[in-house]
Amino acid sequence: MNDHRVVIVTGGSRGIGREACRAFAARGDAVVVASRKADACTALAAELTAEFGTPALGVGTHVGRWADCDALADRVLDGFGRIDVLVNNAGMSPLYDSLTGVTEELFDKVVAVNLRGAFRLGTRCGEHMAARGGGAIVNVSSIAAVRPDPGELPYAMAKAGLNTLTVGLARAYAPSVRVNTVMPGPIRTDIAEHWTEEMRARLADEIPAGRVGEAPEVVGAIMYLTGPDAGYTTGATIKVDGGTAWST
Repeated sequence: MNDHRVVIVTGGSRGIGREACRAFAARGDAVVVASRKADACTALAAELTAEFGTPALGVGTHVGRWADCDALADRVLDGFGRIDVLVNNAGMSPLYDSLTGVTEELFDKVVAVNLRGAFRLGTRCGEHMAARGGGAIVNVSSIAAVRPDPGELPYAMAKAGLNTLTVGLARAYAPSVRVNTVMPGPIRTDIAEHWTEEMRARLADEIPAGRVGEAPEVVGAIMYLTGPDAGYTTGATIKVDGGTAWST
């Protein structure tokens, strides 16, 4: 694999995805920023090229749509000729009043964005990587997958499916393509701006580490899993949760 790789990051224009795009660009990789808001993707791509001098491309993509996933893979292959790394980071967890109040539309949308898109992109990119002789895929899950809360149950179910997808893709495209999961706990991103002070205090009290995580701490795990030091790691899940999964 060439030192300067072609990397796709979904949900790349904000939060963990944005920090991951910056980390890959700082390494010298060509970065494809993908998310639903095309303008935000294009703006970040321009920022990455200006700051790091690396090729970058912003592509408006709704990963919940099969055709959008195919269009993204095709555009990257047409423009760069290869895909070396895929980070399936796109996700959503809409609020709802009660479990019986979850509509079919909301449920389908959550599963589509969190799981269906990762499956389609994972198979498209994984097949290409295997044919080229190497690559790495990282699925960004959530601690909700193993510690589901009633207030985010469809999201937790989709993320649990994402964990299963990791193992299946790791087996499907072995030995040359490594597929792993990063499973964050509560992370301070732009979404956290909507947390109440009561929620912040409760989280800090419940997490063994005594605080919520920061996006760069999740990105560190992503960079490890896509780098040479993780050459013997595939089908694995790395928790970046401050101990949340084993706390009570």
